[in-house]
Amino acid sequence: MYTKQDLLDHLKDLGIDGNGTLLVHSSMKSIGQVEGGAETVLDSLSEYMKNGLLVFPTHTWSYINAENPRFHVNESPSCVGLLTELFWKRPGVVRSWHPTHSVAALGKKAHEFVAGNEKFDTPCARESSWGKLLDQKATILLIGVGLTRCTYIHGVEEWVDIPGRLTDHHEQLYTVLPDKTEISVPQRRHIGHTSEKYERVEEIFLTNQVMYKGHFGDANVRVCDTEKMTDLLYHILKEDQEVFS
Repeated sequence: MYTKQDLLDHLKDLGIDGNGTLLVHSSMKSIGQVEGGAETVLDSLSEYMKNGLLVFPTHTWSYINAENPRFHVNESPSCVGLLTELFWKRPGVVRSWHPTHSVAALGKKAHEFVAGNEKFDTPCARESSWGKLLDQKATILLIGVGLTRCTYIHGVEEWVDIPGRLTDHHEQLYTVLPDKTEISVPQRRHIGHTSEKYERVEEIFLTNQVMYKGHFGDANVRVCDTEKMTDLLYHILKEDQEVFS
């Protein structure tokens, strides 16, 4: 049974910069038994990052589509795990307005970090929160999940403009704000299931010190440096656009 202090110690052992920006992809089940459960996990991450910025994906791509086009910022559940769903509802957390690939943030300049995502017609535009991760030299922490869950790599594919990664057409989607205002947000969608192949670069990431491994509770974790990851991915994708095809 892990305590909050145990988890704080694990974050310290992992070398996470508590003053920086941390994006977390997660499997609660992988962490094991925690005193206080999922809320304690979030407490530990929030406390550790109290002087920085803590970010979780709160995606809705699995069910927001042309047939069900309205994303409600204050209601629509996240489709990417228990911790993400609990996190966006916490006091002080702000959620972005992107209809399929929203994020939630807590801490330093959180409002600025999530602002404007609804202005873009793709899931991970360079000027969106996904690109701001690079600008802020963020760390990505994959708790109990592999690179197949690393949305950031989708972003790099977008920025490099790899052919066949996005639909040519737009779906008419809407974001519904807390005051019930509706914003039109036409979207192109990711296609090709490329994330299923992201593990192809795992050994290259490890060898080039883009990523290293550790543990958080019982979970095996991967710690990724966005700046180093982007530089290496740009090189890999320039050499072989089909590496994830």
